[in-house]
Amino acid sequence: MSALNPAPLSEPATRFVEIVFPDHANHYGTLFGGRALSLMGKAAFVAATRRARCAVVMATSERIKFHQPVRVGELVELSADVTRIGRSSMTVRVELTAEALLSGERRLAARGDFQMVAVGLDGRPIRIPSSPFPVAKEES
Repeated sequence: MSALNPAPLSEPATRFVEIVFPDHANHYGTLFGGRALSLMGKAAFVAATRRARCAVVMATSERIKFHQPVRVGELVELSADVTRIGRSSMTVRVELTAEALLSGERRLAARGDFQMVAVGLDGRPIRIPSSPFPVAKEES
């Protein structure tokens, strides 16, 4: 997309992939929980910024659940969707899926919700621009 023809305000899911290297792991050889949260926060930030097209900051992370460990050498795929839009805040659901490179086995490793707030140059909340595109429905 060019600067004259930007992407739609409501993208499908924001997705990216990382590989887990030894320096991302604990003494068990699995992804550090803090590193997983950092990756999830980055995915939430990108999804919220793509939706608002302005500066955003994280206000809270909620209901973060770690389901399965991720081993060194596995991929992590992060998928982030904006599930709620308020006046200045958004909820972004992030899922972290682990994938064994050789077998292709995939499993949900972590899931959580992040509250992101649109901010102006002064760091104070601002109104999120409206969008003609629908937002994904939030799961119960």
